Amino acid sequence: MSALPTLPVADPAAATWVVCLCADWCGTCRDYRPAFERIAAAHPGLRFAWVDIEDHADIADDFDVETFPTLLVVGAQGTHFLGPLLPHPETLSRMLGALPAAQPSSETVGALMAAVAATPAQFEV
Repeated sequence: MSALPTLPVADPAAATWVVCLCADWCGTCRDYRPAFERIAAAHPGLRFAWVDIEDHADIADDFDVETFPTLLVVGAQGTHFLGPLLPHPETLSRMLGALPAAQPSSETVGALMAAVAATPAQFEV
């Protein structure tokens, strides 16, 4: 698996992964990779991976990758997408834009509420 540069995610356990399943011999995959990396840079809240299924055949044992590129989008809420996707950056960007927004963790909400409770009230409702 080739790691793409990613920015730290606030809660890695809850991160949504965008995984491109490809093959090094596939010209379409090689052409698509720079666009995939640009999309990764534009979505710092998501984790991205580029996986050559021939180098990591054990990853794709449970299903057959018949068309390249095949995308897997999965997160704490389950699998959002698994299948071939036209190698058009706009298509992937639209899909990622339609993902449900991440919900804050209970720790984040607790920290926010503690900060609110510690702050003198300026407004009362």
